[in-house]
Amino acid sequence: MPQEPGYPHAQPGKDGPIQRRAGNGDLIAYTAEEYGVRKDRGHGLVKPVGSSGGLLFLAILASLFAGGVAYGLARIAVDGTWEMLGDIWWTIPVGILVPLVAWTSFAKERRAGKLRRTRNLPRPVE
Repeated sequence: MPQEPGYPHAQPGKDGPIQRRAGNGDLIAYTAEEYGVRKDRGHGLVKPVGSSGGLLFLAILASLFAGGVAYGLARIAVDGTWEMLGDIWWTIPVGILVPLVAWTSFAKERRAGKLRRTRNLPRPVE
């Protein structure tokens, strides 16, 4: 348990440990690598996805979107309707960046989960 003597506590990162509540209500210090992706509400309308399973689902969904963009570009090339690209050019950078961010977030949370399991820490909920 983190409260026991001799337990390896969080090593300060660049900005020191991140103090967050765990699922059981205890306040625990996480390093930035152990914390993973943001799990708080962040003053937005939608609560961010913070579990590795949810991030995997979003990454797969974003990859399907990128596949649709690639298919659309292939259809434009085959049909020769290049003038259409003036209206939908923005889908190309979005089709590249959204899956890249989604897979990066999944990898970051997956790595953080492994580090938390190594130190026997619960998952932060905020």
